[in-house]
Amino acid sequence: MDRKLKHWELALMLGILIAAVAGGWLGQEQRELADSVIRFHVIANSDSEEDQALKLAVRDRVLAQAEALYPSDATLSEAQSALEGHLSALAAAGQAVVEERGYDYPVTAQLTDCWFPTKEYEGFALPAGNYTALRVTIGEGRGKNWWCVAFPPLCLGAASETVDQALEAGHFTPDQGALVTGDGEGYVLKFKAMEWLGRLQGALEG
Repeated sequence: MDRKLKHWELALMLGILIAAVAGGWLGQEQRELADSVIRFHVIANSDSEEDQALKLAVRDRVLAQAEALYPSDATLSEAQSALEGHLSALAAAGQAVVEERGYDYPVTAQLTDCWFPTKEYEGFALPAGNYTALRVTIGEGRGKNWWCVAFPPLCLGAASETVDQALEAGHFTPDQGALVTGDGEGYVLKFKAMEWLGRLQGALEG
């Protein structure tokens, strides 16, 4: 039997439609950005003060070695190939720091696809979503994470560059540059919407 939809039913249907459209639009923006970067992800052995300090020391050594593997004008595929071909050396660089500081934790390095939350850095931010990442794990890997961007080299390292330099090098499109630096109107809301929709999708699929 036909009946009129109640106001709350109309609102729910409209909300689902808006979420579906926005999810597709925001997800496409994030995927295009993810196809332009390689994240850098370091996981500490634990949350103890000593292990967290060790994490930062490992970060600095591995980051310096990673940035030396490819020139500033490298393409994404060239940078990824360089990292893939030197994972053992990158892990060894982290292992050396661990041993220098008197610990016996193992260190591993891998290129993997993983989910990152929205993250703000000095001068730019990246939306939540799946990214290819150079992941370095120290010991049991149960401590707090540290993450940034290995390519383009936007982390705080000797070879780091600004988003403007990444734009000039062709690593980002103008729209992507505006998105990550906040020049695009409402970018914080966009990022939070991406993260919310991603979590909602994960909950529904799980």
